[in-house]
Amino acid sequence: LPLDLMLVASANPEDYTHRGRIITPLKDRFGSQVRTHYPEDIEDEIAIMDQEAAPPPEGVPVAVPRHLKEVVAAFAAQLRTSAQVNQRSGVSVRFSIGALETVGASALRRAVRAGEPEAVPRMVDLWSVLPASIGRIEFDSLEEGREPEILARALKQAVATVWRARLGGEDFTPLLERFEAGLTVDTSDSMSSADFLAQFGVGGHTTTVPGLERLVRRLGVTEESPAGVAGAIEFTLEGLHLGKRLNKESAGAGFVFGDI
Repeated sequence: LPLDLMLVASANPEDYTHRGRIITPLKDRFGSQVRTHYPEDIEDEIAIMDQEAAPPPEGVPVAVPRHLKEVVAAFAAQLRTSAQVNQRSGVSVRFSIGALETVGASALRRAVRAGEPEAVPRMVDLWSVLPASIGRIEFDSLEEGREPEILARALKQAVATVWRARLGGEDFTPLLERFEAGLTVDTSDSMSSADFLAQFGVGGHTTTVPGLERLVRRLGVTEESPAGVAGAIEFTLEGLHLGKRLNKESAGAGFVFGDI
């Protein structure tokens, strides 16, 4: 008989620290084995993330682009299949929810400081998820000290997966030619959308770079949102870098994209 049940139990925090599994004392209290499962597809995971993520404070609206939500969900999926992660402890949807909240908070901080009317996370905000993930995931004991490297690799794989699904098959020649001609693009989690776009001479009008308007549209972004356009362009550049078509170097608190 299918039943809708909610089980509520307490646990000693010392026993329950960043563990995804139901610990032995709780099994004893329930008197049975409780089995859980992860969302079967990204759509379900995103729906849960949207439902459970804490709403941002009133003031500046926060809008996380769909493609970045897909990256967060794909990031969790990568970790759930990683041999370096302790799969008995697992990677629960709480991890995805927390990552989404972290990305939104990073964008909100930038928007408030820059005086922007909306907070739209960009690719650069996703990197803030990495330090926030330490301690929330249990790794294999043999991987001690390599946790940041493992997390970064999984996030890059997630970005590449979503990028190929979203922008695969596009002709990036006009954009790449700008870099071949000497264009370099700086970005950081404190750089405003206007300053980012100004490096392209875009100013919110993607027609100044041939092909850019189509790329932005494929990511579901409208030109009425400069912050959204900046995020779409930065996501495009990150994918080109992961595909070894652009160079990317650390520069202070940010990054610089340039020709190979």
